Formats: sequence, C-alpha cells, structure tokens
Amino acid sequence: MKKKENQNNYIYVVLVKALTGLGKFARLTSKYDYTHIAVCLDENLDKFYTFSRRKHYSPFDCGYMVETLDCYAFGKNKNVKLKIFKVPVSKVNKEKIEEYINKVSNDSSYIFNFYSMITMSICHGFKVYKAHNCMSFVSEIIELSEAVNMSKPYYKYNIKEIDELLSEYLYKEDFFEKKKIETKDYMNYVGLIKNTLYFIKLNSKLIYRIIAKGKEKDEK
Repeated sequence: MKKKENQNNYIYVVLVKALTGLGKFARLTSKYDYTHIAVCLDENLDKFYTFSRRKHYSPFDCGYMVETLDCYAFGKNKNVKLKIFKVPVSKVNKEKIEEYINKVSNDSSYIFNFYSMITMSICHGFKVYKAHNCMSFVSEIIELSEAVNMSKPYYKYNIKEIDELLSEYLYKEDFFEKKKIETKDYMNYVGLIKNTLYFIKLNSKLIYRIIAKGKEKDEK
C-alpha cells in the first residue's frame, strides 16, 4: 500500500531556458542554459507555480505567478527548452506543499525578492520577510518534499545547484511546444511610466522590509 502511495505522489521541478533578454544575458555570463525555475503538481505540466513577472513587458510587476507554457514560448516563439525532475514525495508532504502554495497564492503581501536574485552570485541568497524569487520559492518546496538532503538554507540555492541536487530524479529534457495562448494578457504592452512606478513600488517595499523586519529580528 505504501509503495502505491509513493508511485502516485510526485512534484515536477521545471528548469526553463528563458527566452527573455534577461535570460539570454544570464546565459552569456554564467555559461549555463537554465535561468528560470518553477514547480508543477502533476504530470500534465500545464500549471507552473513560481515567482516571476506577471507580464512580459513589465519585469517589476512581479510576484507569485501561475505560469503557462505560452509565458515561456511567448510571442512568435513556438517552443521552449525545459529540464524536468520528477521528485517523489509522501502523501503527507504533498499535502504540505499544496497547502503552502495555496497559502502564498492567497496572501497578496508576498513580493518578489529582486535584491537576492540580482546579488545571488555575490551574496549567495538572503531572506526578506514575505518575499521570494523563483529560486527560493521552488527550493522551499523541495525542502518541504524531504526528497533530498539540503546542506544549506533553501534560499541559498541557485538554479544550477538545484539542477545538481535533483540529478537522480531527472525525468526529461526537451523542447516543448505551446499549443495555445492560455495567459491571455501576458503579452500586453506596459509603458515606461507604469514600469517606473512598479520599480519604485517594489524597491520601496523591499527596502522597508529589510530595514523594519531586520530591526524587529534584532530586537527579539
């Protein structure tokens, strides 16, 4: 009975060869293909839970996101390269993961940890109150799965390290074609003024949380 339970409970960790300008630049500097990461809860691989931009032309309007394949193979792109790990989890841990994703999705105070992402190669990841980027969000889910031993805090793993961490669970690596447009407004254009406002809003929240929440932690 236990064997059957394990066979039916997996999460799918998905590495994405992002086709954005930022993704292409990151590949030039890192010499590594994958620059985005998400998690799926079933083998349909049609809902990718992550932290990311909400619209293609608005990098600072970002946070928790349920992406679809057309967010990766956007615009005129017909396909995208994905590397997928099929990670076994117990029924109890699968429920914990689903509860955690549900909690985050229903809490609008979560924001994108932009500072940790852009300083990853120098600072190697740091926490900000109720803030994630794609790496820390998926790494926390991997931690909840208890499928692998993690030698450092979840928020300190970059995508390449997650790739190595999950190597025994490699499921497939291939180009995936988009079948239809599911995220209808993803390609809507966002202008400079609105993007500037998103940038200011995100930075203000991050700076406040780093200062205020950091001070609260020090005083405890």
